[in-house]
Amino acid sequence: MFYRENGQFKTSYRADQQIFPIAQDRVFIALFLVIAFVVVPLTASGYMFRAILIPFLILSLAAIGVNILVGYCGQISLGSGGFMAVGAYAAYNFFMRVPGMPLLVALVLGGVCAMAFGILFGLPSLRVKGLYLAVATLAAQFFAEWMFLRIKWFTLDAPSGSAAVSNLQVFGLPIEQSLSRYMLCLVIVTAIALLSKNLVRSAIGREWMAIRDMDVAAAVIGIRPMYAKLSAFAVSSFIIGVAGALWAFVYLGSWEPAAFSLEMSFTLLFMVIIGGMGSIMGSFIGAAFITLLPIALNQLLPVMADSVGLDIGTAGISHAEQIVFGTLIVWFLIVEPHGLAKLWSTGKQKLRLWPFPH
Repeated sequence: MFYRENGQFKTSYRADQQIFPIAQDRVFIALFLVIAFVVVPLTASGYMFRAILIPFLILSLAAIGVNILVGYCGQISLGSGGFMAVGAYAAYNFFMRVPGMPLLVALVLGGVCAMAFGILFGLPSLRVKGLYLAVATLAAQFFAEWMFLRIKWFTLDAPSGSAAVSNLQVFGLPIEQSLSRYMLCLVIVTAIALLSKNLVRSAIGREWMAIRDMDVAAAVIGIRPMYAKLSAFAVSSFIIGVAGALWAFVYLGSWEPAAFSLEMSFTLLFMVIIGGMGSIMGSFIGAAFITLLPIALNQLLPVMADSVGLDIGTAGISHAEQIVFGTLIVWFLIVEPHGLAKLWSTGKQKLRLWPFPH
């Protein structure tokens, strides 16, 4: 709003324009938490916990870690699957080798080991960027696969090379049923997501975004690129490592290095691209999309094929998933680089003004 003071035109800032959207976002988050902690445990079935909700939560956590590095700091990474593997196998060794090791402590220590691994392979980011950095992080993926496949010490000298955990407990409570596993994942994901949201709003988060937008200009104004990039690798790797430990302990139970292959790294990157780079909410949206799309295609494609007299098998459905994923990624990169999170934000803005746009 313009007003005149001492012969000059000035503008007045309406605080409600900023406070009202923030209040709406807080109401939405509170509603989401009520649904997740109260409604879902009372209504969801065992299949929904095992096949949809638990993998969705863990993949959302991993996508948050990737988003911090790629979306907020602008450092391309193709080694996320390797960081998940380091977190999983480190937590497994702490849990199995140390008598009486609490599960939560093992998960945190797995994240710390993944953080050290991420800092080590994040050092090339101080000299290279773009495609060259992606290749450097890809080396982390291949090194992690080789290390856990060939060095039997990490799997407690198991002949098959696989690892397995059982009898999980948290504060004396067994984590065996689907509901208890879901609640464990939900509490951890909620805590880390809230911490990440506050972190990207802090001074270090602004440094990451300055490095992302133009690292040379950021260095000119006093931001240390080495500290900003390595801190992004550290935080991202820690979150991804915790997600990898949860994926192995809570979702799989028994796993091999192939569970954290290069395909997992690409899947996490696809989640960030589709959900929205530089958005914590986009990580959840991308994980939900990637989790639900294969289930939807498995249900819809056979029906659609039967309606036109065709027969489609599991291989055809798998190929269709890859085609849909590739098409959507190209579409989002061209049409909406900020992903589904931007579309969600635009839709909320329009609903806020509806039915009077002015």
